[in-house]
Amino acid sequence: MSELFDEVDEEVRREQLKKLWDRYSIYFIALMVLIVAAVGGWRAYQYLEAKKAAEAGALFEKAVELSEQDKHAEAEKAFTELAAKAPSGYRTLARLRAAAEAVSRDPKAAAKIYDDIAADGSVSAEWRDLARIRAAGLLLDSASYADMQQRLEASAAAGSTFRHSAREMLALSAWRNGDTTAARKWLDAIAEDGETPPGLRSRAEALQALLPPVAKS
Repeated sequence: MSELFDEVDEEVRREQLKKLWDRYSIYFIALMVLIVAAVGGWRAYQYLEAKKAAEAGALFEKAVELSEQDKHAEAEKAFTELAAKAPSGYRTLARLRAAAEAVSRDPKAAAKIYDDIAADGSVSAEWRDLARIRAAGLLLDSASYADMQQRLEASAAAGSTFRHSAREMLALSAWRNGDTTAARKWLDAIAEDGETPPGLRSRAEALQALLPPVAKS
C-alpha cells in the first residue's frame, strides 16, 4: 500500500512541476538568455579595453621615441593626441609628458598644462600633486613668493609625497623675494624632517648660511 501512495505522491509532484514549468518557463529562459548575454558582453568589454590599452601603449612608446630623438614638437603633439583618446591609465601620463615636451617650446605654456592637470578632479591626488610641483618649478624664477605659497603650501605639509621638493622651492622663492622669515621657516622644516634626502639637506644648509643672522632680542 505504501508503494501505491509513493507512486501517487510522485505523480502529484510531477504534475505540480509541470504546471510550474508551463507557467514560469518563459521567465526562466529569459533569465538564462540575459545571463549569457551579460557574460558575453563583459567578455567583449574586457577584450575591447585590453585592445585599447595595447594600442595606447604602442602609441605612447612611439611618442617616447620621438622625445628621445629630440623631436619635442612632434612628441608633444603625439602625447596631446594620446591624452585626448587614451584609456584613463595612459591619459594622465600622456598629459604629463605633453607638458614636459612643451617646456622647451614655452615654459609658461607647459606650466599651464601642469596647472590644468592639478585642477582636474578626475586625476588621482598624487598625480595632481606632482603636476603642481612641476608647474611651480617652471615658475620659480618669475613668480612671487605669495604665488608659490598658494601653489605649494599644501604639498609641503607633513606626510605629503612631494613635501621635500615643495619645501625647497618655497625656501628658495622666499629667499629670492627677500622674505628671510619665510625662508627660515621652510629651511627649518627641511632640517627637522628625518626623511629629508641628504642632497636636499645639504642644499638647505648652504642656503641657510646665506641668510643674515637672526637679530638678537
